[in-house]
Amino acid sequence: MRYDVIIIGSGPAGLAAAIYGMRARLQTLVIEKQPMSGGQILNTYEVDNYPGLPGIGGFEIGQKFREHADKMGAEFVTAEVLKIEAEADYKKIITEKETYETRTVILATGANHRKLGVSGEEELAGMGVSYCATCDGAFFRGKTVAVIGGGDVALEDALFLARACEKVYLIHRRDEFRGAKVLVEAVKKQENIEIIWDTIVERINGADQVESLSLYNRKKDKREDKKVSGVFIAVGIVPNTEIAKGIVELDESGYIIAGEDTVTNVPGIFAAGDVRTKNLRQVITAASDGANAITSVEKYLNMEAQN
Repeated sequence: MRYDVIIIGSGPAGLAAAIYGMRARLQTLVIEKQPMSGGQILNTYEVDNYPGLPGIGGFEIGQKFREHADKMGAEFVTAEVLKIEAEADYKKIITEKETYETRTVILATGANHRKLGVSGEEELAGMGVSYCATCDGAFFRGKTVAVIGGGDVALEDALFLARACEKVYLIHRRDEFRGAKVLVEAVKKQENIEIIWDTIVERINGADQVESLSLYNRKKDKREDKKVSGVFIAVGIVPNTEIAKGIVELDESGYIIAGEDTVTNVPGIFAAGDVRTKNLRQVITAASDGANAITSVEKYLNMEAQN
């Protein structure tokens, strides 16, 4: 079977594209690497900025997106995409299970957590080092932990952990946060959150479990160790563009170059969500990308039909 559109990825962008694809009566297939749809949103404790659904859980909104796509009749398969062949009019999506043919492709592969790259990070992963506060925070109830970062995710993680942990160190390498002002205000009001400015983590210490962090304050030129039971790393994301390399154009950070219309430099291939170049990466902008991608797919298919 040849599809009109194959969507690679099932986060908010991919699921929105699936919904709009079915509304456009396109033969639509979603290929998802994980057995559960939702992408990074599944690891978000609370989504407070999606219009009309204040305070909804990340897992819940991810499932609602998937249920909507199922209701529309979108087809899903769980498989890892190994390669995309885009030379012919029909693109081939090669997975470890099967090869699929499609007239268009939407890359909605999202992004992964960026690592600090310091000693102890890899060795103590899962033993106190975490990239998901909502996933692992419950293990540190009543303990002292650290959050590394200065953006929205770091601020949200610190607030979430402060509800259950005795103390939360929020360590940022600069002297001001990049996150939303409402989050900054909330963090500064929280009594058990201590902000450590102008500081980087040089080493994560521990034998079989995180025991402390070796810190360096660049302004004071001072080193110290802080005892913690866990460290939550929130220093940004890295786009999942391995399968796109050599096919579509990427920027210097590895994001797929595409505008609001999601059009890439390769005809018939589109990029939606966190994987593309954009100023704001949120659930609402990802869902918007999914809708825009299908609009661009329809324009492409119409032009193809006229030629």
